[in-house]
Amino acid sequence: MAELLLELLSEEIPAGMQAPAADQLRRLVVDALAEAEIEFSDATTYSAARRLALVVDGLPTVQADRTIERKGPRTNAPEQAIQGFLGAAGVSLDDCEVREDKKGSFYVAVIEQHGQPVKDVLANIVSDAVAKISWPKSMRWAESRFRWVRPLHNVLAIFDGAPLAGGIDLDDGELAFTDQTYGHRFLAPRAIPVNDHGDYVEKLAKGFVAIDRERRRSTIAEALGEAAQALGLAVRDDPALLDEVTGLVEWPVVLTGDIDPTFMELPAEVLTTSMRRHQKYFALEQPDGTLASKFAFVANMVTDDGGAEIVAGNQRVLRARLADAQHFWDQDRRVRLEDRLPALDQIVFHAKLGSLGAKVQRVQALAVDLAAAIPDADRDRVRSAARLAKADLVTGMVGEFPELQGIMGRYYALADGEAADVADAIAEHYSPMGPTDNCPSSPTSIAVAMADKIDTLVGFWAIDEKPTGSKDPYALRRAALGVIRIVLENRLRLSLRATFAAAGSLLDVDDSTIYDDLLAFIADRLKVHLRDEGVSHDHIEAVFALSGEDDLVRLLERVHALASFLESVDGANLLTAYRRAANIVRAEQKKDDVVYAGEAYDAVLGQTEANGVEAALWTALGEVEEKASSSLEADRFADAMSLLAQLREPVDKFFEHVTVNVDDTDIRRNRLRLLAHIHQVMDNVADFSKIEG
Repeated sequence: MAELLLELLSEEIPAGMQAPAADQLRRLVVDALAEAEIEFSDATTYSAARRLALVVDGLPTVQADRTIERKGPRTNAPEQAIQGFLGAAGVSLDDCEVREDKKGSFYVAVIEQHGQPVKDVLANIVSDAVAKISWPKSMRWAESRFRWVRPLHNVLAIFDGAPLAGGIDLDDGELAFTDQTYGHRFLAPRAIPVNDHGDYVEKLAKGFVAIDRERRRSTIAEALGEAAQALGLAVRDDPALLDEVTGLVEWPVVLTGDIDPTFMELPAEVLTTSMRRHQKYFALEQPDGTLASKFAFVANMVTDDGGAEIVAGNQRVLRARLADAQHFWDQDRRVRLEDRLPALDQIVFHAKLGSLGAKVQRVQALAVDLAAAIPDADRDRVRSAARLAKADLVTGMVGEFPELQGIMGRYYALADGEAADVADAIAEHYSPMGPTDNCPSSPTSIAVAMADKIDTLVGFWAIDEKPTGSKDPYALRRAALGVIRIVLENRLRLSLRATFAAAGSLLDVDDSTIYDDLLAFIADRLKVHLRDEGVSHDHIEAVFALSGEDDLVRLLERVHALASFLESVDGANLLTAYRRAANIVRAEQKKDDVVYAGEAYDAVLGQTEANGVEAALWTALGEVEEKASSSLEADRFADAMSLLAQLREPVDKFFEHVTVNVDDTDIRRNRLRLLAHIHQVMDNVADFSKIEG
């Protein structure tokens, strides 16, 4: 068996594009091999700053013979159509078979194709795959119209120890396939001849290129930890930065530098953001978790002085960056947040929803309204926090570092003398930003965060800018999940529909269909949120279907109670009986053209049976319905489910001893009304028709 080794060497590829592009390259080549019916054993990818690589093992040297069938026109089709098909397929009528289907007979061209040398097939597969890689951004260079992420310099393509024939068509010439690569741009710039995969990895390592992305990442992480430990410090956890830096270097060398003590009075978030965003530096921490006046970074160079000059240069650059941040910090604190509010009127939140200043006014009113449902919430504090929540968006620091919105507002609010919970609410009102982000838990923060998200959801629903498919430009799914988490984690007892209506009134919206649709959207997000807890989506549907249950805390308690009930023997058997009753009623309603649900059951007629089974079921249904209703009103959902379990015995006895479809029409219909009433009693607790399985 043979091996294909492919490497695409270019100018530096953006770090975030490397792994996805390598995956694309693998998929394109593997799919083409499958289409050509060429089997292989394994396909492995590599990626680094200047290269993508693919190794395909276990390939044959000759493609197997294969039979290709192409369906043609009907046998009674015009001669011109038949001849056109034969010409396109490259066959004569003698090479075709006549086959039959429901519509008649048709021609099928049967083409016996002899296997080609795999190296010839691979040449086309590789060139097509390289051209088909899709990039978020691409470019052209020189006179060529060929597009790629960065100028492509070399294509190493070796099969079975020899370079493939051909190359990549660049329109203004061909970039030929070679059997050589190049090492580190500065440390090993000369061409390196390669024989196979093992030779490739070994020689690149000698050429100062660590081609294996995961191994390179591990090397960086270990070296960072060792460098920090040597200083008595620790590296602040930052997986995203580690991933990015892994894609920026080919031969990682970890170094550390000093932060000018002058800047250590800046907020820690400003220091870390400036280092991370502009310079890709790692923050180091003291044993107590506070920021150290040191930083670590990953160089892509080995130097004779141990990196001293590189460290000095990076310290100079960082000093200039932090001087800019210090300027913003000093200037921003000269203007109170309160005095920045008029500037929000000049910023468009959305063309159809007005300015950011208008949004702040709506959020303020809604937050104060929500405060009534939040224990210990102070309306004046909530009002202040909501009014100031967006003011830092017009500061110089947030203009330079947008990711610090809210965080800087907290610092500036404290500098202005605002209460601590008001300042915290400004910082936290965007949260939670994702599943791992902390959820607001203080009363003031809860009110402002809820109001901001609900105003956004109702506003975009009102202008019909809802998420579609994978597109969600306004992060409305994240906002909905944020509302769900805030409500559930803080056990807020409120009606979402009423809250949506309150937000709608501030937008001059009065359309109940908008709130219905938004509640359905929340229900869908709730299913996603609860999936990790093992809660079945149909259990949520069964409870949510009860007249649009919109108190999420109560809904979740009902869902858990329902799940426990259905896991019990009584619950499982009663569900079976429920479905049996539903099937009988549904079939007879269709036959009789009558709806039995809601029709009054004649208890006197039901007592005519000597065995009393039917009467016992009716009595049990009445008792359970009354007691379950009281339990539901008191939010004792487990009790309501336990009451339903009491129906199992009388329902089982009914189906065992009573025949529904008897000759007496009055008795038959009365019993169908009784079965329909089983639904009514059980569906008061949950809509059991929604339960799957």
